[in-house]
Amino acid sequence: MKTIEIDTPFGTANAHLGSADDPRAALVLGHGAGGGVQAKDLAAVARVARSVGLNVALVEQPYRVAGRRSPAPAHQLDAAWTAVIEHLLAGELGGLALVAGGRSSGARVACRTAEATGAVGVLCLAFPLQPPRRSGSTPAQSRLQELDAVAVPVLVVQGTRDPFGMPPASEGRTVVQVAGDHSLRTDLDAVSQAARDWLLGIVTDGLGSAARRRERRDRAGSG
Repeated sequence: MKTIEIDTPFGTANAHLGSADDPRAALVLGHGAGGGVQAKDLAAVARVARSVGLNVALVEQPYRVAGRRSPAPAHQLDAAWTAVIEHLLAGELGGLALVAGGRSSGARVACRTAEATGAVGVLCLAFPLQPPRRSGSTPAQSRLQELDAVAVPVLVVQGTRDPFGMPPASEGRTVVQVAGDHSLRTDLDAVSQAARDWLLGIVTDGLGSAARRRERRDRAGSG
């Protein structure tokens, strides 16, 4: 993979780029809060995405590039991610439809910024629906609204034993349950197959539908 540095409002991000032989779209993936782009599920999905015709970028947030493990606040993550996407779509991924995604915290970022980045789909690995309840504490707030707010097709691949819970499927949102916990390491073949099937649908049928949705939205905004 080729690595490039990208300036963002909150420091330098790294994007690790891999190319498909005949790219039809691009997949940009972000990492989890305390992990990196070397996560096994991210690597597996990146491989399968290239095999079905998507150029891939694995993005390291500025806090990770700077050597910190504690994640930046959400607004900083979102702003840095959006800056990286804008850079890539103007250059290395220019002319390709964008599928955004990531694992855990990275999936949340991709959901929150899907409209701003113009994504035609969002791929979520181990979406952290609700932090596990600590003894004696009140339940943490669900993050389901971040998934519900996405107006384009969504894939969630979730371990059956994920302590963060199981997001529900809905119209436009496919949820695939695989063996394992939040790491998604137990059955990487199942993770890869779920991503492959969904990405094939996006690059064959979904891109035309996404273009029509954008046209309708643009007409409504100019009316």
